[in-house]
Amino acid sequence: MRIFTPKAGSGPWPVVVYYHGGGWVIADKNVYDAGARALSKMANAVVVSVDYRQGPEHKFPAAHDDAFASYEWALANAASIRGDASRIALAGESAGGGLAVSTAIMARDRKIQMPVAVISVYPIAGTDTTTPSYMKNADAKPLNRAMMSWFFDKYLNGPQDRANPRVNLIAADLHGLPPTTIINAQVDPLESDGEMLAQRLRAAGVDTQQRTFEGVTHEFFGMGAVIDKAMAAEQMAADALKRAFGT
Repeated sequence: MRIFTPKAGSGPWPVVVYYHGGGWVIADKNVYDAGARALSKMANAVVVSVDYRQGPEHKFPAAHDDAFASYEWALANAASIRGDASRIALAGESAGGGLAVSTAIMARDRKIQMPVAVISVYPIAGTDTTTPSYMKNADAKPLNRAMMSWFFDKYLNGPQDRANPRVNLIAADLHGLPPTTIINAQVDPLESDGEMLAQRLRAAGVDTQQRTFEGVTHEFFGMGAVIDKAMAAEQMAADALKRAFGT
């Protein structure tokens, strides 16, 4: 893990556990450094950016189990990183956006302390590669339909895992989850995933905000230094965190 600590003040600060993207197969916390760093600065929070086991060497549910273990670690050790254990949120991008939601569901089901908020940035929230955005952005860059099929193949054990609610969040029981913010990009096969997840969360009574940013691609989050819409997305996420933290 890598821990980002605010420069202002001495804590204890609220805590965000942050999961990187990469389809549960590629990338790591270094690739997704900018998003975690931005949230620490903009939300004035300690951000714990974690790595997790990946496919094909470590199949489902390895990444999901590691994501939950990271949350448990943060709950138990917040004080050691000058964090406030009563104010812990979950955040992530792409595969990590799905892991954030899945971890909140696991916390509810295992009856441990719930996160105060979830930030899910262009999450992998379903396994249907024939949604409108998968078809519209079948050949998009930097993420396209063929790449998503490859990720599913490398991480999942077989077709049966596509129906597992830890992966197929759109089919999961979403009741009782904390306020959730979903950020999507228009040029992204996962656009429909995020929009459908938001609809399902609202139907389950979860306080949910979702925005699709037009004209930007998957991976735009974290690029606020050079892309205005990325800065707006980062601010949207930070504002949601600050509301949940009461800061």
